[in-house]
Amino acid sequence: SILEFTDNAFVLNGFSKLFAMTGWRLGYIIAPRDFVRPLQKLQQNFFISASSVSQWAAIAALRDAQKDVERMRKIYNERRVFLVSRLKELGFGLATEPRGAFYVFANAKHLSSNSYDLAFDILEKAHVGVAPGIDFGKNGEGFLRFSYANSMENLQEGLRRIEKYLQAR
Repeated sequence: SILEFTDNAFVLNGFSKLFAMTGWRLGYIIAPRDFVRPLQKLQQNFFISASSVSQWAAIAALRDAQKDVERMRKIYNERRVFLVSRLKELGFGLATEPRGAFYVFANAKHLSSNSYDLAFDILEKAHVGVAPGIDFGKNGEGFLRFSYANSMENLQEGLRRIEKYLQAR
């Protein structure tokens, strides 16, 4: 636990991404002992408890899913490496390569100053969904967010379509 190294840390996390349990609405917090009771009071007054089925699923995930998690990490890493490489080949800039989640935030300012219009144009003409950077704040303008939470085959096809879209511009 992080609290072995410092008594000043809070860790807030969930099961959605790590265990592929989106929709189960499960999370947890690791906190210094002095904060446990105040946090319990907040939880009791602001959040409805998770269903017993969700809680049992979380226990099973924690006990039995480590091999699955490692397999998923390997697969996501392969997709990440592929997507980053292809985006660079297609001329997108990356300030940093992602180390978590399953998204790449790519600079598309050379294509358009309006990320919303660009994302919509890609959707309309290439039939590939990307998120406009402006959706993540004003500093995201000119960027597009690509997800690699799909099969390698679909990523390859999506990037082939984006390449064709870029060639037609």
